[in-house]
Amino acid sequence: MIPVQGHAGGRVAVLGLGRSGRATVRALEAGGAEALAWDESGEARARAEADGFALTDLGRPDVWSGVQALIVSPGIPHLYPAPNRVVAAALRAQVPLDNDIGLFFRSHATDEWARFDRVPRVVAVTGSNGKSTTAALIAHVLAAEGIEVQLAGNIGRGVLDIEPPGDGGVVVLELSSYQIELARALTPDIAIFTNLTPDHLDRHGGLGGYFAAKRRLFAEGGPDRAVIGVDEVEGLFLADRMAEGPADDRVIRISAAARIEGVGWSVAARKGFLAERRKGRQVASIDLRAIAGLPGAHNHQNACAAFAAARALGLSPRRIEAAFQSFAGLPHRSQRIAEAGGVVFVNDSKATNADSAAKALQAFERIRWIAGGLGKEGGIASLAPHLGHVAKAYLIGHSAREFALQLGETPSEICGDMATAVARAAAEAEPGETVLLAPAAASFDQYADFEARGDDFAAQVRQVLAME
Repeated sequence: MIPVQGHAGGRVAVLGLGRSGRATVRALEAGGAEALAWDESGEARARAEADGFALTDLGRPDVWSGVQALIVSPGIPHLYPAPNRVVAAALRAQVPLDNDIGLFFRSHATDEWARFDRVPRVVAVTGSNGKSTTAALIAHVLAAEGIEVQLAGNIGRGVLDIEPPGDGGVVVLELSSYQIELARALTPDIAIFTNLTPDHLDRHGGLGGYFAAKRRLFAEGGPDRAVIGVDEVEGLFLADRMAEGPADDRVIRISAAARIEGVGWSVAARKGFLAERRKGRQVASIDLRAIAGLPGAHNHQNACAAFAAARALGLSPRRIEAAFQSFAGLPHRSQRIAEAGGVVFVNDSKATNADSAAKALQAFERIRWIAGGLGKEGGIASLAPHLGHVAKAYLIGHSAREFALQLGETPSEICGDMATAVARAAAEAEPGETVLLAPAAASFDQYADFEARGDDFAAQVRQVLAME
């Protein structure tokens, strides 16, 4: 646990008692503060009380006297589309808002560091797609090198629930736009921006607000090194704002679309080969094509980001390549479930929007595609250029009929549920094809979350194969 500094003897309110909120309450109390814990959900309150948390109703008008801060969990809106009622009350009472990420950056450095030979470092990863895989890949590389590493934030443990880093330790954080936007302190040593595609637009008041939230990690965080994906105009702009000139090696530009020219530091992947360039010449390369845990161009972008971060931390290219080889990938993200009769079954349940589904569709040659769920604005119309690899689509969930209408000439079948879709796809798949779950939709019409959806896919695959 990271005891929170700066609030000893004070009262701090915590709104939201999920994983991060519970860890925040404990960390505040460990730092000597009085935590006023609350959740708007009656079910969440009942679970918290059963686990020994004392609750304070933050909806009472008299609760804000003497409160130093309100710590807000990531899923709770604080501005758009409208502030949560408790947040609105805190704003009117002039109580500062913060979150667990801000508390972490204020608190993770301790007097112990004066005795360390190597100061601990923080690597923070953000972006629309790929940030989980990138963060996990960095942590995997560091662990393979025997470096003390902890993975936290939007992946793994709540950031205040980790142990204080030791001598030379590294904390790798995956950070969402929600987490970055509200944090009052942001001081990563290395910050990574993977890419930007439209998402969470209602929460940020549009694409500009969404990018502005991501940009805070760099503009206000002031990292020693910035690793920035430049395949979209927002990344190009961010790299320009962070660099003093073309040769400023505090910025490492990355791309999965083209070689990056110039004298600066860059890492790019083309046709399955990663190349690092510095001062106008290539200094290292890796063949990514045979790395099973990193299939497709989208994972090659993740590899570029992780490689750049590991190089910035002082690791050699050959050691990074060796660690890449043993990376198994993350559950529900291009996860290879099984292979039978020349047919591969891949779980990419995390592909919850059209852009991430497009990347999955480009990663395999001939696909039996399971898609659908709670569709997002625009559905899958934007996927038309990527349907050439799809032999047939098997559609599930609330948006099945809408998706079928948007598929044009691509063969499709409305299956309704996962069991039917997996059974039909497996029965019709031919050797050399991939049965791919890449829903391009949220899961909440049929599942609690994308993990539950991916678990069901894997279970149905195992059941079908056991019957053969």
